[in-house]
Amino acid sequence: MDNYGFPEAGEHPADPPNYYPPYFSSERFQRLGYHVEELRDGFYWVTSGGYDAAFVVTNDGVLAIDAPPTIGENMLAAIEEVTDKPVTHVIYSHWHTDHIGAASVFGSGVEIVAHEITKELLERFPDPNRPLPTLTFDKDYTLNVGGVTLELSYKGENHCPGNIFIYAPAHRVLTVIDIISPGSATFMHCDASQNIMGWYQAQQQLTEFDFDFLVAGHHMSYGTPETVKASIEYFADVLDGAQAAVDRFSRSDALIGVLDGAGWDKVFVGTENWINSMANYATKYVLEKRSSNGQLWSERLAGVTTQTKYHAYTVLESIRLERPRPNYRLRGENAPPFLT
Repeated sequence: MDNYGFPEAGEHPADPPNYYPPYFSSERFQRLGYHVEELRDGFYWVTSGGYDAAFVVTNDGVLAIDAPPTIGENMLAAIEEVTDKPVTHVIYSHWHTDHIGAASVFGSGVEIVAHEITKELLERFPDPNRPLPTLTFDKDYTLNVGGVTLELSYKGENHCPGNIFIYAPAHRVLTVIDIISPGSATFMHCDASQNIMGWYQAQQQLTEFDFDFLVAGHHMSYGTPETVKASIEYFADVLDGAQAAVDRFSRSDALIGVLDGAGWDKVFVGTENWINSMANYATKYVLEKRSSNGQLWSERLAGVTTQTKYHAYTVLESIRLERPRPNYRLRGENAPPFLT
């Protein structure tokens, strides 16, 4: 495989020192594989140090939010650490198995709440470890259980169809999965999101909520308004770099120049060089730009030097596929350049 695929990541700077919280290196975490922490008044955050979920203890039982397989039965262990009340409700943030693929651990007697699109997708692609929702909604739904209120809302496709916002107003905790990853550049390709314009929009929608804590689905820590702002700023720079790359390299005359260089019997080689030129241009823009506090992004967020090139590719493709174009090819010979 040495001649194919991606090269090894190689040497990169260490992640920012404050990225790894104390629990991550603790003997308990290394032995049990999970950490549970109360955010406020019975609202708990559970993490495997890569994936996270949440639960709320109410007067009548426990409301669980998601069930990642990497946490698995540790969701039950975390709940049993703090209460002997049963789990009565499970909320699915969205249908992806990496976030709800252990939902079967809660048994068959729970109410499962999700967006109607999530149910439709799970019916289409059944999985015994992701039981079908028993209660669905379209736009908004307020769940009141045992003195606790959770406000569920769907603002349109972002990371995937059916991905919802879950807000606990009394606790000032917001749960929105796979939109940002606090303290890091997130996983490659904008966290494998499907609608990149919607994903960017969802970042701004996070700021419309009055929250102190964000359960975001991934990595080492829960989020705060400050970490949300940092992520939004980083991805704004990715968008700026990608737009500049598209403006420069995605012109029809630039494409022809790249294809000429590769040879017209190697069109796909030329196409890859053309796309790579844009991704590399955007990546250089982001990695060399000083952020608002004067630091490089690699000094502020973990994973920037490895993940930015994947984000750059995905965002420039969003520009080319999802966003309005300034022009198109005109008829006739020797037509003026246009964005391809």
